[in-house]
Amino acid sequence: MDGRGRALRLLTLLSSRPWWTSAELTDRLEVTARTLRRDVTRLRDLGYPINATTGPSARYELGAGGRMPPLVLDDDEAVTIALALRAAASSAPPSLADAALSALTKLDQVLPVVLRERVAALQAVTVSGPASGGPEIEPDVLTALALGCRRAERVRFTYRSGEGAVSDRHVEPYRLVPLQRRWYLVAFDRDRAEWRTFRVDRITDVRSTGAAFVAIDPPDAFAMVTEGVAVRAYAEQATVRIHHPPAEVAQRVPPDVGVQVDADESSTVVVIGGDMPWIARYLVGLDCPFEVVAPDALRSALRSLARQLLRDHAAVRARPPD
Repeated sequence: MDGRGRALRLLTLLSSRPWWTSAELTDRLEVTARTLRRDVTRLRDLGYPINATTGPSARYELGAGGRMPPLVLDDDEAVTIALALRAAASSAPPSLADAALSALTKLDQVLPVVLRERVAALQAVTVSGPASGGPEIEPDVLTALALGCRRAERVRFTYRSGEGAVSDRHVEPYRLVPLQRRWYLVAFDRDRAEWRTFRVDRITDVRSTGAAFVAIDPPDAFAMVTEGVAVRAYAEQATVRIHHPPAEVAQRVPPDVGVQVDADESSTVVVIGGDMPWIARYLVGLDCPFEVVAPDALRSALRSLARQLLRDHAAVRARPPD
């Protein structure tokens, strides 16, 4: 085995457990103690922090903060893999979760300090699980916002609204919330003097100001985002009492469709945004008892839908058999 291959093998061994004695490594690699020391020096020159003790019981261990191997993973790839492994370790089936945790442990041992901070920042300020399959987001934008949240530092960025208007924003970033296939930033907008949500895929050119802040009366970030997506984004809203307890309603009505506003042991009040015919069809599809609290327009839409369903049913029954 050549020197580079042997060094890679040494790195793999050091990553597989907390420490090795010099005798164990020379036996595994089939080299002399002098060659082992030379390979350790080569890895140190590449940026891997390998700690060693001297004497008859000399041992080696891989410290935290080494660089990722050149041409293997760039910074964004390393952060993405670390986040995916953390998500899998917490939510995958036991067999996969154990493997994810093992791989994450090895990766953490060689992540440089800067990348470990990026991963930790995203983990610390993310409210729920990761989103998937949504609009493309620049990793630098996401991590810059995460660092702003974690460090409590004001940031500026360029924002494009849903109507296409572009503006410069000066905010105090608080939390990142992934919902369905999109990421949202919850922040206090200093120019507008109120808490706002921003879609991260519409954010560009994030600049840290270096100015620290203390969040005053921060909102429930997840509730703020879900209310914005499910209710405030629409000109029309309906309030409905569904005759099931909150836990069951949460399984039937996801947070991006309806927001729970009141509940007792047997029923839950939900606010849903959208046009009344769509809300009527959605409620009928739930296949559970409900009553309309407001508005009357939803009651009219439900009656219209009922008449349409009865007509369709009658037309099918009147159709001659094949």
